[in-house]
Amino acid sequence: MEQRKLDRINELARKNRTVGLTAAEEAERTKLRREYIDSVTGDLRSQLDRTYFVDEKGNKTKLRKREDK
Repeated sequence: MEQRKLDRINELARKNRTVGLTAAEEAERTKLRREYIDSVTGDLRSQLDRTYFVDEKGNKTKLRKREDK
């Protein structure tokens, strides 16, 4: 996520604590927050996709998605 967008999220958070936000600013904040969460989640998934476990014999096993019980 771009630094200017992170700065805007922080700016809106400060404004919300002090004077409040307009409806348009609330919508902008919600959109920016969703974009931030999606960015962090995507980065984490990408990192986990490249993660391997190495057992005591040196065998590499790719991290798999956990199956629901």
